[in-house]
Amino acid sequence: MVTHMSAQNSPRCHWAASGNNPLMIAYHDHEWGVPVHDDRRLFEFLILEGAQAGLSWQTILNKRENYRHALRKFDPAKIVRFTEKDKARLLANAGIIRNRLKIDATITNAKSFLAVQSEFSSFDRYIWRFVGGQPIQNSFRSFGEIPAKTREAESMSKDLLRRGFKFVGPTICYAFMQATGLSKDHTMDCFRYQAVRKSA
Repeated sequence: MVTHMSAQNSPRCHWAASGNNPLMIAYHDHEWGVPVHDDRRLFEFLILEGAQAGLSWQTILNKRENYRHALRKFDPAKIVRFTEKDKARLLANAGIIRNRLKIDATITNAKSFLAVQSEFSSFDRYIWRFVGGQPIQNSFRSFGEIPAKTREAESMSKDLLRRGFKFVGPTICYAFMQATGLSKDHTMDCFRYQAVRKSA
């Protein structure tokens, strides 16, 4: 496996190491796989993973700060009030993915997100039910062993779609699970494997 060595000579997961991109490395080292329980951050990841459809995560990560500015720091209560003028503003914003379907989905997902919050008191309480409230700890030895989707991701996708969410297919849901620590998928040779394994 190709690895990138940190200052501490620590190997990373292949997807973060191979491109030697500072944003990807920082994301891998500090965020990926760490359990998230903050609703705003969960919403951010849900929207960004949907925006990634057909693209690379590096592309989205490079535009992340632009998304935060354009989408009012990913506040769903503000996004649901977006008008046609706001949509036009987003479509003209070269700092984000200018895809009408994805922009429409962002507003739709904000509405569905707020509905879930109302029903379950928090999106966190709802989404963690799909893994029984505890992260799935995988022990993959190589990047090639990691599946594109799982049974839990398929169940999550089916329920999100039923609730009106868009761009939440099983593959997107599994990427969301990996990003937010519902599924801990650092490979065993990665220096983050043990640290993330211990995170609650």
